[in-house]
Amino acid sequence: MTRRVFHGGRVFDGTGAALEDADVVIEDGRIVEVGPGLDGDEGVDCVGKAVLPGLFDCHVHLAMRYEDFDEAKTLHEPFSMPFFRAHINLRRTIELGITTVRDASGADAGLRDAVEEGTLVGPRMQVSVAMLSMTGGHSDPWLPSGGRGIWDIEYPGMPSGVCDGVDGVSRTTREVIRAGADVIKIASSGGFLSPGDDPMEPNFSQEEVDAIVRTAADLGTWVMSHAHGAEGIKRAVRAGVRSIDHGTYLDEEAAAMMVERGTWLVPTLTAGDTTEELANDPHVAEQVREKLRGLGRPEFDAMRLAAEAGVKVAMGTDCPVAPHGTNLNELVHMAANGFTPEQALVAATSSAAELMGLQDELGTLEPGKRADVVVVDGDPFAFETLKERVGQVWKDGVRVVPFA
Repeated sequence: MTRRVFHGGRVFDGTGAALEDADVVIEDGRIVEVGPGLDGDEGVDCVGKAVLPGLFDCHVHLAMRYEDFDEAKTLHEPFSMPFFRAHINLRRTIELGITTVRDASGADAGLRDAVEEGTLVGPRMQVSVAMLSMTGGHSDPWLPSGGRGIWDIEYPGMPSGVCDGVDGVSRTTREVIRAGADVIKIASSGGFLSPGDDPMEPNFSQEEVDAIVRTAADLGTWVMSHAHGAEGIKRAVRAGVRSIDHGTYLDEEAAAMMVERGTWLVPTLTAGDTTEELANDPHVAEQVREKLRGLGRPEFDAMRLAAEAGVKVAMGTDCPVAPHGTNLNELVHMAANGFTPEQALVAATSSAAELMGLQDELGTLEPGKRADVVVVDGDPFAFETLKERVGQVWKDGVRVVPFA
């Protein structure tokens, strides 16, 4: 059993404490010691570098690509193409130091399990499989032409998420969990990238959201809620969802409710980086482009409000709304909109681990935790250039970046 020591670097342990000169020792896939002057059988030279816990992205779509917003092109591709391309998204994500993700729909249990068994190299995954949507809501693929959009294609292991009524949403929640979901994803408001709904309007009644959360809880599962408009946020918070994802039009009342109930915000600020580009892209549906024109960056206001109110925040990006590989822009945006750089990096490590229920295993560099270790050149808080400075990524004590 090899005792490997990361020596000579400065350690960010994930708690928000200041960087410390320390060594990190891993053995048999676990961290066994953190402190100065440690020894081991093999060494990793970290002089001039920082040593971080593995990072998290709590809202990502690893089965989708930015290029897929050209729906006409995608509709004429073979059905199996997304499965064969997924490894590219996985690798682009883990090479950023992101070793754990919560997939926010589109990835089935097979993708998660292929990573777990080592068939594919990528971050470990919690998957939501299919997003639950009301008829006419954010994930309803119906089109006026009689066709169907590309975002809710059913196949074995990927049930339809479109459902209505207390009985209907309860049944679909059970079906998605049966398909292998680790977390239930719902749309409690409309969205920007779906052509037929309004992101300001709530989706699902209060009774329906209550039923989803209750049904999921009975089966030991949390609920994450896509929500832009204030009423959609509030319905989800009242029902007891684990997190509000996006929260674009968060208001003071909703923020106070989230603080009172301990609801997390996953702000996905990176998704706004491509708003203008998508609004000007003729391959994107005109109804979507119209919603994006002149939108600006209201999510920045929501992030600042959440930070001031004391809402718990975990990092998530909504990639590929901005392309996979741009995930670390989320740290830049959080640090510019209410958080210090230290708080932003906590949101990507220990806070994210807590949101996902993995705080006993991941998120900090301390003895007993799984050995997810990221080595970066220079200052870990210089987020603008962090992507280029990720030198090594270790997952469960195995080096996965640079790729073999």
